Formats: sequence, structure tokens, C-alpha cells
Amino acid sequence: MRAVGRSTLGPQTRLTSSKAYSHDFRSFLDALRQQEDLLEIHQEVDPILEAGAIVRRTSEINGRAPLFHNIKGARDGLWRMFGNAASLRSTPGAQYGRIATALGLPQGASWKTICDFVEEASRRRPVAPEIVSDGPCKENKMFGGEIDLNQLPVPQLHMEDGGKYLQTYGLHVLQSPEASWTNWSIFRGMVHDARHLACLVGTGQHNSVIRERWRREGKTEIPWALALGVPPAASIVAALPIPHDISEAEYVGAMLGRPLKLVKCELSDLLVPATSEIVLEGTFSFTETGDEGLFGDYLGVVFDGDRHQQPLFRVDAITYRNDAILPVSVPGRITDESHTTAALAAAQVMTLCKKHNLPVTDAFAPFETMATWCALQIDIKELAKRNVTAADFCQAVGELLFRDKSCMLINRILLVGDDIDVYDFKDVIWALVTRCRPGQDEYVFEDVPGFFLTPYMSHGGGDRKMGGKSIFDCLLPMEYQGRRTFRSVDFERSYPEDVKARVQERYGLSPGIAGLALRNGHRYAFRVYSWPSAVPMDAV
Repeated sequence: MRAVGRSTLGPQTRLTSSKAYSHDFRSFLDALRQQEDLLEIHQEVDPILEAGAIVRRTSEINGRAPLFHNIKGARDGLWRMFGNAASLRSTPGAQYGRIATALGLPQGASWKTICDFVEEASRRRPVAPEIVSDGPCKENKMFGGEIDLNQLPVPQLHMEDGGKYLQTYGLHVLQSPEASWTNWSIFRGMVHDARHLACLVGTGQHNSVIRERWRREGKTEIPWALALGVPPAASIVAALPIPHDISEAEYVGAMLGRPLKLVKCELSDLLVPATSEIVLEGTFSFTETGDEGLFGDYLGVVFDGDRHQQPLFRVDAITYRNDAILPVSVPGRITDESHTTAALAAAQVMTLCKKHNLPVTDAFAPFETMATWCALQIDIKELAKRNVTAADFCQAVGELLFRDKSCMLINRILLVGDDIDVYDFKDVIWALVTRCRPGQDEYVFEDVPGFFLTPYMSHGGGDRKMGGKSIFDCLLPMEYQGRRTFRSVDFERSYPEDVKARVQERYGLSPGIAGLALRNGHRYAFRVYSWPSAVPMDAV
């Protein structure tokens, strides 16, 4: 089993984090600098395509995260720019180091450790934020007529994009009418004019749920804030599909073991992280709309003419830190932070499975699938005790998971045996091609909420909002009876221990050794590392 599939913490270790860089964006950048994971660029960089091209290229080769100190058109502290906050590294043994650092975990944390850490937070008591009277985000302020979004160095991230996107990795802040639920979420926002953003608000997402609650109160607009450059743990939690009516600030506090510091906005009672780099304040209109898109999103496909009317968000105030930094995400094909944060939905899936006592021992949403698949490892001994048919079990799993927000982005669930390492994509694919009979072992769900950004939903025909989900049953009938009369044919399982040890030692074929080479008459072993299959080889 590869290291990605093992927790790097002992069984008695409580998953906690007290690192300052989980709570503060600049401290996080300092940590990346110390880890030699920051690409600092001091040359002038054009926000129109050039910055986006650099961020996209570094994400595709798993390079260092770029920090742009000299953005063309920046003035009065607005702004520097930073990309790839939660993308992968090419460092052997620390591929997930950037995400781990954001959560205050060791650089070498495995993906399972990261998922366990996130999932455990759902079982802890929420930790209310600490409300402070002031913070770095208040160092500079501008209001009303002083604001012109067209004069700011807002990036165009892909040449196909229909405009300049100010919001790709910040937290939208909205509150329910009774003020019991404050939602933080990440959804894209394009500059519409000097004072407005047009933002993608999807049906069924929490921002839309809050909008509908206010509409029932007769409101046509509500207070809104957008916090950019927030504590890195907050950005990750904002991307998670946590349940309705749970405030992300309290979830972050539970996860990190201490409260986040929040400060009141200038124009409303909304609270934002006090150390935010940039905060926009204003209103979310329920009646005014504008063109939004095209935008090259995380599934790696952009369609001609894909512009739609979306709600307008009016900017009435901007507050910001000295020498502020705008974080950007430049999504596309694997792997970037849109895929890594989406993959953490598997932690929420595990929480749901445990709550409903399903015989699921582990879950992973592979990066290779852009986190649209989730492999569930099934304890076949426990499954056998349920005395359930394959059809009934798959139907029950699909009805439970596909109706929950944790599976909003997940379109396919693969049920695999406990002999399969769900963190090893080769293992998962092997189970699919050898144990799932097309048609017979596939269960399609059309009467469940679909994800509209999936290309086959938006442009493939059929209902854009419902269905498009399926269960692939990669369990053979005998496994439903708790039996497995077959085994894998590979080096690990097909030879006795003494033969394996002798082969590895005598012929230089121990783990990490690729083979033997002759040079000047001498034998040399050459070494390779176990790269995740999502890492392009030109990253090496």
C-alpha cells in the first residue's frame, strides 16, 4: 500500500493543529517560503493572461506556488497576487504538503491523515469565533464613489474567459435572516462594471438556500461581504460540503482547536476574518442580474457562448491590508486547488456513512477523476451480516449519499472490497475493470440533485439539474456473503517472503529502486520515486 493510503499519525494521536499559519494568510506564505515552496516573482507581470498562465503552468507541473510582487497596474496597495494555495507539490513524500501546512499538519502528512483530520472536526463541539474590535484588514478603507473595479488590476485568467475575475479563491459571507447561520462559500465572481460583480449562484448551494430564506421575508437584497486572503484553513473549509446551518467559522475553530478572530464589517453586522488581505462589502441583489462567463472551470472544459444571467453584487466599501495580496485560482485539468479541496468531500461522505452505520471503512475521491468519483471501501464481513442483496444495498447507498450535499460534486460512487486501497487509483481501476459487469452492476440515479457544471449535464442533453449519478458495484456476489476466494496476482502477494527479500536485496529491486544499469563495467541501481499518477512526469 502506498504512503498516500496510510495515516502518518499513530492510532492514539489526537488530530489537532495550533500552528499560526492555519489562522493567518501571510503566516502561511511565510511557512511556504521556509519550506522552499514559494516562487517569488519580482518582475512586472500583466494580470491579463500572463499571471494566469504562470499559475496554471505551475499547477500542472506541481511547481512552487507563485507570489507576484509586481502586478502591472497595481497602486495604493492594491495589489500583489498569489496562486495555487492548495495545489500539489512535486516533492517526494510531501506531495500534499501545501494542504497539510494550511491545516497546521506536518508537511509529510498522507492524504488519509488530512481527510481524517477534516472528518474528525465534524464530531467535535463547534468553537465560536473571537470577535475583535480591529484587525489588519482595516488598515486601508475606501467607500462608494472612490471605488472603480475597472481601474483595479483584476486578472483575466484564461483567454477563453468572458471577462476579468476578481473572485476565484475568496470567501463570500452571507447570513440567514434570523442571524443563526453565517455561511462562507467560494463561488466565482466577474467584474460587471465599476461597482458590481456578477457571481455564479448555483441552485441548491448554500448561498442559494440563504437567498430563498430572505426572499420568503420579502427582501430584494441583503448584506454581503467577500473576504480575500483569509486564513488558509478557512478557505479549505469553505470549499467543503458541510451541512446546512453550520457556520464555517465554528467548524474551523473545532478543526484547529481554537477560535478564529473575526471583525465586524464597516457597513453591516457581518463578520470577516480580521487578518483578511482584502474585504469587499455591499449587497447581494435578488432582482438585478448581468452576464457571467465564459470561465474555464475545474472540469477542464469551456463551451463557446456559455454566458448566463447571474445575480449582481454591489461593492460599497473595500478595506484592505497594507501591500495587500489577492489570491487567485486558475482552474483547469488536473491538478489544482479546485480538485484537492473537492476531493476532501470524501471526509464528509465518511461522516455520513458512519452516522448511518454503513459498513464503509474508508473513502477517497481520486484526483484523476477531478474528484467526481468516490471509492468506498466496504468491510465485506460486516456487509455479510446485513444479509442484503447487491441491488438493495446499492440502491440504499445511492439514495442516502446522492441526496446529501457531501456528494454534490460526486457523480459516481464505486463500491470496492476491503482488499482494495482506495487511495491507489490503479487499485480502484483494477477493481472496476475486473468486478463490475457493465449494465448489471451499474445503478443509475436520475431522481437526485445533479451538478449543473458537469459538461454532460449542462451540454449533454437531458435534465440539467437532476440525475447524472451512478453507483458502480465492484463487489462480486461472494463478497456480499463475506467470502473472497481470489487474490491479486502481483509481486507482493504471489511470492513467499524469503523469495521477495532475496530478489529485492540481490538484484537491487527494493522499494524505490527501479532496476540495474551498467556503467564502465560496474553495476548501479537507479532509483525512482512513487509519484501519484496525477503528477506529470515533467514535474520531476
